[in-house]
Amino acid sequence: MSDITTAHNNEITKNRNTILGMADLLLEKIELGELMAQDCPVTHRFTPGCYLREILMPKGTRIIGKIHATEHFNILLTGRVTVLTAEGVEEITAPHTFISKAGVQKVVYIHEDCIWQTVHVTDKTDLEEIEKEVICEDYDHLLIDGLLSQGLGVLK
Repeated sequence: MSDITTAHNNEITKNRNTILGMADLLLEKIELGELMAQDCPVTHRFTPGCYLREILMPKGTRIIGKIHATEHFNILLTGRVTVLTAEGVEEITAPHTFISKAGVQKVVYIHEDCIWQTVHVTDKTDLEEIEKEVICEDYDHLLIDGLLSQGLGVLK
């Protein structure tokens, strides 16, 4: 493995550990009453073979996303956010469309109220079944299923 690939994989591991640490810290602060959980209304839309999830996220909210098992579109319709993934940090201003690879988990800080959509290829309409199809429980699950070879870079 080249030094560049090793450095890239080390950065991915570091960022994943940061994301997991942030998620644990935020959940702990919510349990202790130091932070309040924020209601972010979600709308679900379906067409044959496609599921669109739209979420309204208020300014000042921090979101810890789930680990996605599938590649999918992300569309920031309104607002401005900072996104941390294993690949790095990026500030995004709407309108903006991008693709998340399999294995991506995002931590998002909302600078301005925003509407964010994700688009998933599926024939399912039951939300629990869709989540089983497009979400992974943890990064180890991705390695077991070989999904990282489709996306970010393979950690070996």
